[in-house]
Amino acid sequence: MSELLRERFAAGKAEGRPLFIGYLTAGYPTRADTVDALLGMEAGGADVLELGVPFSDPMADGATVQGANQVALEQGISLADCVQLVREARAAGLAAPVVLMGYYNPILSYGEARLARDAAAAGVDGFIVVDLPPEEATNFVANCRSHGLSFVPLVAPTTRDERIGILAGVADSFLYCVSVTGTTGKGNVVLDDLPEFIRRIRAQTTLPLAVGFGISTRANVEAVGKLADAAVVGSAIISAIASAAPERRAERVREFVEDVSGHKRAGGPGSAS
Repeated sequence: MSELLRERFAAGKAEGRPLFIGYLTAGYPTRADTVDALLGMEAGGADVLELGVPFSDPMADGATVQGANQVALEQGISLADCVQLVREARAAGLAAPVVLMGYYNPILSYGEARLARDAAAAGVDGFIVVDLPPEEATNFVANCRSHGLSFVPLVAPTTRDERIGILAGVADSFLYCVSVTGTTGKGNVVLDDLPEFIRRIRAQTTLPLAVGFGISTRANVEAVGKLADAAVVGSAIISAIASAAPERRAERVREFVEDVSGHKRAGGPGSAS
């Protein structure tokens, strides 16, 4: 499955454009909305989808994603549900790569080997595990690779150059570059500091780089796209869902992603009429 991620980044490079990566929390605002929202993101132009696994202590996330996590947890949404939701989305026609993003405790409870097997069978393409450093990820990475899944490390502005090399050595499809110190959703991407941050990472790896945290507008996405291979938008998508009437949630996701990404994927399975 990680091959699909590599192919998607290669296609973006060949087309001379950055990818748009969209994030939403599984089960927000309801379980029934998740598949349609994933399809809506793809129809709006998202190249890669991140599906957040609800967790009780999402330490890297700001108020918007924390709130979405709480709503999902109150409905009993588990890691097993996230895997099943990807399976349902694939059955409904979703073609974009899907990366599960979350924290290690649910993975440990589920079982690393079992999760890798089940996720691959459901159509998951990889994992971003916020609190799993590479030194402690050896077994999980091996399980992922045995099932063709990517493990995507995070690199922060405070990461030392030598550690960037270590993180890049664990990655096999792309690196997630955290644009700011702090949590998601603050709308405070520091573009003045981003070129040097990206330069430091480029010096350590040729892998594609995706930049996230604090990106919420078309202008943000375009600015990041001049420096990196992908821009990640999450909290703003959740806010768009929150502002929509229940019957328009998927359509609102499509409209928002289409506007912010600037590259609608016309005719996708999530297209709204």
